[in-house]
Amino acid sequence: MIRRAVRRVRGFAAGLSLRWKIAALPAVGAAVVALAIGALIHQARTAQVAETARESALAELYRVRQLYELTGHVDAADTGSAIDSPDLPGPLHDAARAGIRNTYLDLSGHSPAVWAARPVGERVLSVRLPLDAQREEIRELDRSLVVWGAVVVVLAALGGAALASRLSRSLRTAAATARRISDGDLDARVAGGDRAPGDGKDEVAELAAAVNTMAASLQRRIEAERRFTADVAHELRTPLTGLQTAAELLPPSRPTELVRDRVAALRTLTEDLLEVARLDSRTEEPDLASHPLGKLVASVALRLGCPFTGPAEDEDTRVTTDARRLERIVVNLVANARLHGADPVEVEVEGPSVVVRDHGPGFPPALLRDGPQRFLTGAAERGTGAGLGLTIAFGQARAIGAEVQLRNDPHHGGAVAVVTLPQAPGTSQG
Repeated sequence: MIRRAVRRVRGFAAGLSLRWKIAALPAVGAAVVALAIGALIHQARTAQVAETARESALAELYRVRQLYELTGHVDAADTGSAIDSPDLPGPLHDAARAGIRNTYLDLSGHSPAVWAARPVGERVLSVRLPLDAQREEIRELDRSLVVWGAVVVVLAALGGAALASRLSRSLRTAAATARRISDGDLDARVAGGDRAPGDGKDEVAELAAAVNTMAASLQRRIEAERRFTADVAHELRTPLTGLQTAAELLPPSRPTELVRDRVAALRTLTEDLLEVARLDSRTEEPDLASHPLGKLVASVALRLGCPFTGPAEDEDTRVTTDARRLERIVVNLVANARLHGADPVEVEVEGPSVVVRDHGPGFPPALLRDGPQRFLTGAAERGTGAGLGLTIAFGQARAIGAEVQLRNDPHHGGAVAVVTLPQAPGTSQG
């Protein structure tokens, strides 16, 4: 039972956010301290009341004994004094019979009181002092301790919440900046992260500085990679042009066809590299305009020789896009499907989305999980290639404000790429 309760508490605590954990920690600590101090104060005050009551009862017993020895009788109205009282607590009666003078304190009953008794010859003389006022005083003290303890816990909780809010805000800002960096915004920085990592004792500021340092280092490396890619592509352009011209002058033959084919492939790769470099730099401005999506994609599918399914002319959705860049996206998706999938490669328009599907083995799990990576084509069964087709499609989609989603068809098999474009202003959302 105890282990089950402990597991439930741990499970509840694990489900709390860091903000609530930090806010709860001072409150729990204050509650424990307030409880301990309250218990000590209660115990000390109770002991003090008990000691005073016992001393008062013994003093009254001494006075009543003197009166008894002088008069030979006691007055029950005088501090509850009595001879062989039937209400005398058993332990106190036995001690008096044994010749011991003693006291007995009872604060828990309906009528709290302190008793004192001593032997008088063969009889027992006792007095009883009520302690209602003392018990009420202790209860009032307990109520005050509870109230002030609650005040301390609330103040600690508020202080912890303020601290947790500040810390949580800083951590969320750092996390949001890290996500922006992972999405490609390499200029994003965490405010207040100017100091070098390890400089100072503020761990949050040190985290911000580490994120900024990581972003700056990543930005330098990516910029270097972009420059290298662009420089290589530019340098290859001139000799490739000469090589292509020379290949065109070769006499017709099978080796000539092979040379021309490889030169063309190398030239296409070079152009793709230049396009990737331009997309990475994000310096190109798309020529956005309103277009009927079905009509626009149908013409592209016709030139590519792909089966096309689209809406009726009066149901065609207008989207805001760059027609040339959208054509480039569709061409690359179809080329990727033909290279790595299996025919037929179908193109379909559904609302503001363009769907390209093939009937091959589907996208590799790594591609679905991590997205396209340049020069990485995925599993061997999806064929060969430079791995730039999907990279360019995603880059062009980002440039025109579109979104590309990749998935595998669970019912019919094959890879499915969906390009969703922003609808033109004034177009019904369907």
